[in-house]
Amino acid sequence: MFILGNLLQAFATIINIVLTIFMWLVIARAILSWVNPDPYNPIVRFIYSITEPVLFNVRRFIPFSFGGIDISPIIVLLAIVFLQTFLVNTLRMITFRLLN
Repeated sequence: MFILGNLLQAFATIINIVLTIFMWLVIARAILSWVNPDPYNPIVRFIYSITEPVLFNVRRFIPFSFGGIDISPIIVLLAIVFLQTFLVNTLRMITFRLLN
């Protein structure tokens, strides 16, 4: 059973790292929306190409904005925190029970 427990622990760690990186990319995207970045900059294009599919889906389900302010990054950040709290911690608890 320890192999399955270690596999779940590794999976939880990878999910946590990926969600943290994506959270920082969404934050960078929100900060970039406040300034006028060069649209041909490769870093700006990378951030937009990674975050736009998720933000577009959120905007499609929640079509309104508050006074021209896009709230989709806030909703995505809340979803990431929820997934980190629920999914990662659940996997770690299952791992703990398998290993003990």
